[in-house]
Amino acid sequence: MECSYAGSDSPPGAESSLVDEVLATSSAEGAEDADLTRARAGDGAAFTRLVEPLRRELHAHCYRMLGSTHDADDALQDALLRAWRGLAGFEGRGSLRSWLYKVATRTCLDTVESRGRRALPVDLGPAADRTVLDDVPLTDVAWLGPYPDAGLRDSGPAGRYAQREAVELAFVAALQHLPGNQRAALLLFEVLGFAAAEIAAMMGTSATSVNSALARARRVIAEKSPEHGRQQALRLIDDARLRQVVADYAGALERGDADAMVALLTEDVTWSMPPLPHWYRGIEAVADFVARVPVGGCPPWRHRVTSANAQPAVACYLWDDDAGAYLAWAVNVLTLRGDLIRDVTSFVGAEHFPLFGLPASLP
Repeated sequence: MECSYAGSDSPPGAESSLVDEVLATSSAEGAEDADLTRARAGDGAAFTRLVEPLRRELHAHCYRMLGSTHDADDALQDALLRAWRGLAGFEGRGSLRSWLYKVATRTCLDTVESRGRRALPVDLGPAADRTVLDDVPLTDVAWLGPYPDAGLRDSGPAGRYAQREAVELAFVAALQHLPGNQRAALLLFEVLGFAAAEIAAMMGTSATSVNSALARARRVIAEKSPEHGRQQALRLIDDARLRQVVADYAGALERGDADAMVALLTEDVTWSMPPLPHWYRGIEAVADFVARVPVGGCPPWRHRVTSANAQPAVACYLWDDDAGAYLAWAVNVLTLRGDLIRDVTSFVGAEHFPLFGLPASLP
């Protein structure tokens, strides 16, 4: 029989610990209430203190909605400006967090309506049947971008999808196939744990409409991202083995060892390189591409290990004779199945490197 600690049966220090916890919570809530009052009176510093603990998760939400770190930066800045200007409209009936998510979601929906969805090469057409040596970047496509996930919380509200799983490339890419309202409903319900009634209030609709949007969204996600949840696969690999796979991949690239790189890939591997439109599927096609382009057709490489979209990543630097240095070239996000690489998504462009705190060149 389990006992509840009460009265004289409490263990030494139990009551004082509970009292301390209650007092600490009350103190934090009191400080938040005081900052809210000050912010409503026009105190910008108080507003900053209120929103700062939520900034990171709000930014991740904007990225999931928009598929671009740059768009997420803009959306979050716009949302916080709207929240600051509209703070008088927050009546305190729900939490400040819920209200800020409402503002951020509506801001993102405005962006989705004006800019449309972001894409990966797989969305543009079938895999190439041969290696394309003269591939040219498509500048008229809004490309999905990588997400620098340093500091992304492992804990927090969770539904069907864990917080970190919800920034995986496959999932974020699948979200782009949803209309804005379905995208928002799925994220708010499945990822962030809001109830259908809360979401309805945020989006100015009914709980019935929210549930209908959720049902449609789930069908699309199941179709577009059937293997979603690869964080579970990563957790099955110990840290040492995961580091070894990444090191082997980077080492094979630097040595120009196509066979060693191909040995790390699954039979149904895919390789894509936004903003280049062509992509490859299957070990034969990818092996030919590897041998002819990154290993056989490029100058020497150097690398830095990082992470993106809650997945291992390798930042690749390509030697440039004129610069006399290795210049930032692409951030390769690796999706694993077991201890083999299932997808390589190579985000080509030096503009991605500052997002990860990476240098523009290596000596």
